[in-house]
Amino acid sequence: MKKKLLFLLILLNFMACSTKKNIENPVKEVSELGLVPQPQKVQLQQGAFVLNEHTKLLTKGQKNLDERIQKFLHKDFYNFDKAASKDAENLIVFNKIEESDSLPAEAYSMEITPDKIEIKASSDAGFFYGLQTLRQLLPEKLSGQDTLPALKIEDYPQFKWRGAHLDVCRHFFDKDFVKKYIDLLAKHKMNTFHWHLTEDQGWRIEIKKYPKLTEIGSKRKETIVGKNFKPYKGDGKPYGGYYTQDDIREVVAYANDRFINIVPEIEMPGHSRAALAAYPELSCTGGPFEVMTKWGVSYDIYCAGKDSVFVFLQNVLDEVMDLFPSKYIHIGGDEAPKERWKKCPKCQARIKAEGLKDEHELQSYFITRMEKYLNSKGRQIIGWDEILEGGLAPNAAVMSWRGEKGGIEAANQHHNVVMSPGKPCYFDHYQSKDKDHEPLAIGGYNPLRAVYNYHPEPAELPAEKQKYIMGAQANVWTEYIPTSEHVEYMAYPRLCALSEVVWTGKHKPGYKDFYSRLQNKHLKRLDNWEVHYRKPTAEDVPETE
Repeated sequence: MKKKLLFLLILLNFMACSTKKNIENPVKEVSELGLVPQPQKVQLQQGAFVLNEHTKLLTKGQKNLDERIQKFLHKDFYNFDKAASKDAENLIVFNKIEESDSLPAEAYSMEITPDKIEIKASSDAGFFYGLQTLRQLLPEKLSGQDTLPALKIEDYPQFKWRGAHLDVCRHFFDKDFVKKYIDLLAKHKMNTFHWHLTEDQGWRIEIKKYPKLTEIGSKRKETIVGKNFKPYKGDGKPYGGYYTQDDIREVVAYANDRFINIVPEIEMPGHSRAALAAYPELSCTGGPFEVMTKWGVSYDIYCAGKDSVFVFLQNVLDEVMDLFPSKYIHIGGDEAPKERWKKCPKCQARIKAEGLKDEHELQSYFITRMEKYLNSKGRQIIGWDEILEGGLAPNAAVMSWRGEKGGIEAANQHHNVVMSPGKPCYFDHYQSKDKDHEPLAIGGYNPLRAVYNYHPEPAELPAEKQKYIMGAQANVWTEYIPTSEHVEYMAYPRLCALSEVVWTGKHKPGYKDFYSRLQNKHLKRLDNWEVHYRKPTAEDVPETE
C-alpha cells in the first residue's frame, strides 16, 4: 500500500511538473507585454512561469536582500519564504554579480523559465528596476496563481539623470501627494525628483534658524485669478503651506526606499520675494515687501553687495544639506533682474572691489561664492542656464531650459548638463491644440508625440562632449495647476513617454509602438494606480503608414 501511495505521489508530481512545463507562452509579440519604459532587449521564450504562494526566494552572491527590495516584494508580491536549495523549483532568484560593462550600475537582466525567475544585477537599484519590470508583467491584482511569459531581458538606462520636477511654491501640495508623485516616478524607472521649494509666491521649507521664512514667507494674502493681470484681480483668499523638517525627512526616506534622489531647489539671487518679505534687510532697498500674489518676475532680489546675504544663504543651505543627502543642490539662478543692483551703492561697490565688468559678472560672482561654500561641504550646485551669464562657476552643472543652447554651451565647457528645454519638457504647457477643451495652462504646446520623439543629446554637440549630457527632466510649474489631480493630468501620460526617452533612449522602438503599449496595457495600469491622467485623443494617434 505504501509503495502504491509513493508511486502515486511521484506520478502526480511528475504530471504537475510536466503540465507546468507545457504551459504555452501567453504572449506572441513583445509589444503585447505593454512594458513602459520598454527594456533595451526583450526576447520571448517557450513556456511560462506560475507565481503563487509556494514561490520561494533564493539569493546568490549576497547574504540578504536589501531592506528596500524586501519592502517592495512584501508590498506588491507575496511574503516569500527562502528556498532551502538552489535545485528547488518555482523560485525567484536574485543573483548579485560584479559590476561590469555588460551589467553596469542600475542595469539588470531577467530570465523567466517555467521553473524560475532569475534577476541578475550588480546593485540593489538594478534589482529594484528588474522588479518594476516584473510587476508590469503581472496583473495589478494578484490572484494567487499568476502566469508570467517566459522571456529574456537585458536592460539598463541610457541616461543617469532621469528626472521630474514639481513646483510646490505657486501652489502647495501636501507630503502625501508628493509621495504619490515619487512613487509614480519609481514605477517608470525615473531616479531624480527635483523639488522646487522656494519662490516669490511662497517659501515651503522650515528653516529653524530663520522662523519668519515660514511664519511670513509661506503665506500670501491671495492669489491672482486666472490671467487677470491688467487689471489685476485676486481671489481674496489667504493661501499658504510649508513642510516641516520632519515632513522633509519622511519624504526623503520614502524616496530613498524607491531609489530616487531628491534634488532640492533654493532660489537665488532672484525669485526671492517670499524670503525678502520675511527678512527685508537682505534686499537692496530694505523693503517692505509682501509675498507675491501674482505670477511673474520680481525686481527685488537678494542684495549681492551685503555679506549678510551670503551668511543667511549659507545658514539656510546648512539646514537643507542636513535634510537632503543629494550630491547636487539646485540654486536656481534664473530670471534675476539687475535693476536694483544697478542702483545699489553696495552692489556697485562690490563690482568695483572684485574687478567685475558689470551686473552679469556680479551674478556670476554671487553663484561662484555660493558654489565654493557648497563644494566645501562636499556638494555641487546645479542651476538654470542663466548661470552661464557672466561666466559659469567652476564646478557647476547646468539645467538647460531656454532651449538647448545653454546646455550645449556648458557641455562644450566640460560641465555636466541636464536637458530640460521648454519644448518639449515643460509639462505646464498645453497637450492639445484644442485649448478650449483643456484646463487653463501657461501657454505653449507639448503634445505626447513631441515628448516621446525628444532626444537629449543634441546633434550639433561634438561626439566627445556628449558624455556631459547627464539626461533629461520634465518640469511641472504650477501657476495654473492648483490641485494634485491637475498635476497628474498635466504629467501623465507625458511622463510615461519621457521615461522611455531617458531609460530606453536610442533603442526606443518608436512612437507607434509606444502608443500601442500605452493604449493596450499601460493606461489600465495608470487607472489601477489611481492617476488622473489625460486620455489621449485623435490628435495623439500615430500617423498611419
